Amino acid sequence: MELNRTQNWVKIAESVGELQFNSNQIALAELEGRPICIGRYKEKLFAFAHKCPHASGLFSEGFIDALGNVVCPLHRYRFSMASGRNVSGEGYYLKHWPVEEREDGVYVWC
Repeated sequence: MELNRTQNWVKIAESVGELQFNSNQIALAELEGRPICIGRYKEKLFAFAHKCPHASGLFSEGFIDALGNVVCPLHRYRFSMASGRNVSGEGYYLKHWPVEEREDGVYVWC
């Protein structure tokens, strides 16, 4: 059976100010009923999975390093927020989505 799912922009917030970023520059948001993280690095927004693909550590409890990678709090695995690539060498992939900040809100492509 073939699923016919269309992708589109989904509004996750009325503005960036509505997102509650912690001191780690990571905010929790909801995308189609599931939690995701929004990371902010050098005034750019990134959307990525809430849990680490390795051991399900919560990225909202992690941090963004000096190179703009999100770091899992459990084992310090590092992932590029832009590409999802695991940059610390373990071979995992982080689910991520494009983000757009518009005049009428913050949108994620899914």
